[in-house]
Amino acid sequence: MLRAEHSIVVYANGQAWPDRLTRSRHGHYVDYAGRMLAVYKSGAGLTRRELHRSIENVLAAEPDCDRRRIAAFCKLLDECAEFQRDPHGAAAALRLQVFASAARCHPLVSRPDRMFSHGEMEVKRQIALELGRPWDEISGALYADVMACQRLRKFHGYPSAEALLSWYNVRQLQACLYRAESLSVTPGRDFKTILRCAKLCRLLHEVRRLAPGLYRIELSGPASVLEQTRRYGVNLARFVPALLACRDWSMQAIVRTRRGGRVRLEISGADGLCAHSPPPPEFDSSVEETFAKAFGDERAGWRLCREGAVLHEGQTTFVPDFVFRRADGREVFLEIVGFWTPRYLEKKRETLCRFRRYRIVLVVARRNARVAANSRDDLIVYRKAIDPDEVVRALDHLSPGATGV
Repeated sequence: MLRAEHSIVVYANGQAWPDRLTRSRHGHYVDYAGRMLAVYKSGAGLTRRELHRSIENVLAAEPDCDRRRIAAFCKLLDECAEFQRDPHGAAAALRLQVFASAARCHPLVSRPDRMFSHGEMEVKRQIALELGRPWDEISGALYADVMACQRLRKFHGYPSAEALLSWYNVRQLQACLYRAESLSVTPGRDFKTILRCAKLCRLLHEVRRLAPGLYRIELSGPASVLEQTRRYGVNLARFVPALLACRDWSMQAIVRTRRGGRVRLEISGADGLCAHSPPPPEFDSSVEETFAKAFGDERAGWRLCREGAVLHEGQTTFVPDFVFRRADGREVFLEIVGFWTPRYLEKKRETLCRFRRYRIVLVVARRNARVAANSRDDLIVYRKAIDPDEVVRALDHLSPGATGV
């Protein structure tokens, strides 16, 4: 994601407009993008500072280019690059050696005289002899742990100059949504795909049925989450490219301004934003994947089914994380609560009460257990991973003949 210093948003008439490069106004940026990619493709061995200065030079003559836009391009290019690291603190140790040796000759001057006899070049030569390394090599490694001085090892790049510009637009949208309080997505043909992506990204969501075959997915924004805001913002950022890859949808968001106001952001699949992203994985790298692997395809007669089930009660819709079925036709659903807010948990309690005629197992992280304690009597609480055997016991408890949800 872009950081706050890279985000460019125009607020007008109660709406937010993230910075966007269009063909009609910014067609000439394709040439800039090609030149910027060339800088990184041929920049192996250069420092971040040197690469960023080259990017500034590429865009120096462009009158319609905010400095934040330049910094955003540098960030995008850095994201696809590998830089030399200093995980073992070699640079810090080298500085201690060099500075300790140089301190014996303090002060250093460029031209020694009778008063100051220690010349800089001669002292550097002596230090190089002590360390058994050329001074140029020492100088290059002296601040290798400083980000601006890290040297480019490899650049993976973007498929094309157009792809770089497309990702710029997507990143600006993501940065704007990092300040969102709430989002409302109205999907069309790709409802199940969009919902699956929201669940894989572990977003707080609620689904409402507007009409037969028409739904609205309401999502909590990072600005509404009480804890782990950054992590939740990253999850939302991962959801955005997946949404852009779908068809026939619209989204409205309530976004906080830096001065504390609230504005609307509206976007749809017809706006032409494209993320060039691969399809979402089957699982988010989270508790859900670990549990599915531990449970297996079948356990104790219960078969785990990944296909989503859409449950309806009037206009309210509930889509649980997992469906478990037995050969005799019994069916139990499982819902995992990860991120939460008091309002979200309260709505979850209301949803479970409304869907009482369905058999639903609720799984809650230990940090949420105290808040969710009143939601049901037989919820499963996990700390790091969900115990498959405990889930089986809950499934058997909720099979026909058991009471409650």
